[in-house]
Amino acid sequence: MRFVSFVSGGKPTWGLVSGDGVIDLGARGPHAVLKDAIAAGDIMEIGAAAHGEVPDVALSDIAFLPTIPDPTHIFCAGKNYKDHVTEMGFEMPDNLSLFLKANSTLVPHGGAMIRPKVSECLDFEGEICAVIGREARHVSEDNALDYVAGYTIMVDGSVRDIQKHSVTAGKNFVGTGPLGPVLKTADEIPDPSQLHVTTRLNGEVVQDCGADMLIFDIPYIIAYVSRITTLLPGDVIATGSPAGSGAGRTPLLWMKAGDRLEVEVPKIGNLTVDIVDE
Repeated sequence: MRFVSFVSGGKPTWGLVSGDGVIDLGARGPHAVLKDAIAAGDIMEIGAAAHGEVPDVALSDIAFLPTIPDPTHIFCAGKNYKDHVTEMGFEMPDNLSLFLKANSTLVPHGGAMIRPKVSECLDFEGEICAVIGREARHVSEDNALDYVAGYTIMVDGSVRDIQKHSVTAGKNFVGTGPLGPVLKTADEIPDPSQLHVTTRLNGEVVQDCGADMLIFDIPYIIAYVSRITTLLPGDVIATGSPAGSGAGRTPLLWMKAGDRLEVEVPKIGNLTVDIVDE
């Protein structure tokens, strides 16, 4: 199943994607938004019950929200694809590198990704994300995927010159973290290592790699983070980005106003945003 967060009647809601339409599940209750349904543990039951109903709105007509507009945590893995580590001239890491992103970075599918006033060095990093389905603390790698509600896509927008000051600064500019378009439930992706991510800038492929090239795979990341803190329903874990980012190219390639960025993961969808100046 594919679930989507969107705006209806000026209020956030969520729905089940059915063909080319969306069944508004927030309007039907009992949960107003997707994160609440995930926390209650009944998104699968609600989705199954709505199957076959007539969609309330065309998918092409909705105003998307980020898949989870207000996660408690957004954990991101850095330097986690073998080819990306190589292109950047880094040594293969012995340990997982993590950083946090703020909710203020989030941008919906079809929205505007903001190039900040203070920099021209806005870079793209297409990533596969796991969305946590229930509380996870000290879980093992063997059962880590049992805690995943589903998967979505993120652009880990990176302001590279400011990132030299600190990772936190470079990764947390307002409006630089597109997240969407949908949550694809985990039952339909039993092995996330078989996912494939392709990033296109103005129609040209700039990143193209399988998740089997991750240095630290998704079960490892979840287990690792769960040793640090309690993962909560709706938390987002971005798993890293493959080779091809603008910082790894000669000449360097930065996004500018008017560009269109797409990140496609065939089993999930296609996240598309337009670049605008702040």
